[in-house]
Amino acid sequence: MNTLADAARLRQRGNEELASGAFAAAAASYRAALVIEPGSVRAHNNLGQALMRLDRRAEAMASYERAIEIDPGYAIAYNNLGIARHEQGAYEAALRCYERALELNPAFAEAHNNLGNTLQQLKRYDEAARHFERLFDLVPDHQRALGAAFGARLACCDWTQYAEASARIAAGVHAAQPVIQPFTFLAMSDSPELQLRCARIHVDTLLPAAARLPWNGARYEHEKIRVAYLSADYHEHATAALTAGLFEAHDRQRFETIAISFGPDDSSAMRRRLEGAFDRFIDIRQMSDTQAVQLMQSLEIDIAMDLKGHTTRRLGLLARRPAPVQVNYLGYPGTMGLEQIDYILADPIVLPPEQRRHYSESVAYLPECYQVNDDRRVIAEVTPTRGDLGLPPDGFVFCCFNNHYKITPAIFTVWMQLLQQVPASVLWLLEDNPAAARNLRREAQDRGVSAGRLVFAPRLGAAEHLARQRLADLFLDTLPYNAHTTASDALWAGLPVLTCLGNAFPGRVAASLLEAIGLPELITHTLEEYAARAMELASDPEQLGDLRVRLARNRGNHPLFDTQRFCRHLETAYTVMWGRHRAGLRPESFAVPPLGRA
Repeated sequence: MNTLADAARLRQRGNEELASGAFAAAAASYRAALVIEPGSVRAHNNLGQALMRLDRRAEAMASYERAIEIDPGYAIAYNNLGIARHEQGAYEAALRCYERALELNPAFAEAHNNLGNTLQQLKRYDEAARHFERLFDLVPDHQRALGAAFGARLACCDWTQYAEASARIAAGVHAAQPVIQPFTFLAMSDSPELQLRCARIHVDTLLPAAARLPWNGARYEHEKIRVAYLSADYHEHATAALTAGLFEAHDRQRFETIAISFGPDDSSAMRRRLEGAFDRFIDIRQMSDTQAVQLMQSLEIDIAMDLKGHTTRRLGLLARRPAPVQVNYLGYPGTMGLEQIDYILADPIVLPPEQRRHYSESVAYLPECYQVNDDRRVIAEVTPTRGDLGLPPDGFVFCCFNNHYKITPAIFTVWMQLLQQVPASVLWLLEDNPAAARNLRREAQDRGVSAGRLVFAPRLGAAEHLARQRLADLFLDTLPYNAHTTASDALWAGLPVLTCLGNAFPGRVAASLLEAIGLPELITHTLEEYAARAMELASDPEQLGDLRVRLARNRGNHPLFDTQRFCRHLETAYTVMWGRHRAGLRPESFAVPPLGRA
């Protein structure tokens, strides 16, 4: 076999093997073709594809680069090289690859999609939205192009098409179309029923039946319950800030804990703390899902806890059932819509019993509050002055440090009405991306408020960020997606949080936190009540001062920041789950009783 026809047959065989998932065989076929025809651009490119599926990224990039060297006009290889560099975290390099692919082929739909995804990683959301919209123009039935554009617009607070786009997306979900990622959908939908529908559509699209497996029936007999926590956030991240103390608090006489990490190592103090908090810490970034599942099965994990849910691309791990009991918790505040996930951790506020039918999981109800908090979080000793941060020395400071995608036109209108009613007041927001600041200032002016009354806070280290919150007077929550970690941040720093109780899980979290810290009077039930309560507090310094005093007192004697107590409740939940499995019983909803308090 040494003719060009032989090389063509080998390439064709490689293509068939690649399509069937036989990636190692495909790579061998392409290599054999290249022995005969070393200048074959397609063979080099397709070899790169097979190597990427084998998680041999460096070799794959070399194959793409060789294809480009042979044919500098081959747009497909630029696009594929961009994908490899994106997965490597080299976003600027990926950007250049996609831009070159689009220079060569402006109608290259996949390159528009990939460029949009990379621009989002770089927080250039306005540009990302334009590429997703171009993708939608090119491929009107492209899965999630509409939702991707909507999500990018939300992230930079561009609401020019908000009503139209949200209506089209809701209609698409109703029609069982994969128009939006479930996590993005949480920011626009307050319907548990539609959130379940969206999650199931996503799972059915992403994970065909062949990618989902039942438990293999193996039975483990361990002295301790073996729990694996899966996350991409074992670094300086909101999830790590909440959970670090939990991992350290586990009863090592009864539980063995394993971290399954598929996110970056930022070499931070938090990363080092987390590495020391587990019995074993395993980085699976360089493993395929198949390899990672095989590893987890070899570890004989009893309970796998997914801390990311629909916020990650590694949903395929738990779909392949690496553990007999699998749990959804914290990172994704909603149902997974995946039958391989047995339980979701919740509390009766975030997930009322009458809504259980909208969850694919059984519900493990924790008492007091479902959200863990770390009672060792450090607040910087030095608090800056208001002048240092561009805040008025005497005016009332409303604040919201939620991510910008949670800000909706309706809630922003309420905020602007408050600024109009409270003289010399300002709204203090997180500085996330220039387009968002630009758009929010314009929206303020459109509502009759000077753009100068919006103050943007740059991102800081965790301790410094907590300290500066002491300068605000009242934290204003968002809807339909509440403050979660940001609400805990504010309460830990001594800043009262005013929330409006939503209908679905993401919009009920702050209410759960406020109940657990003993401040239920900061929970409202309509936007009208929310606005009136905010105005009342802004007009009554004595009442607001009393709230601050109670918050400071309750921080040490209420459940919200009692990490050890939360851990004991969670361990009880694990014991019930594992006991049911060992008894051959199906998952079933249950409630953990609260421990007695001294």
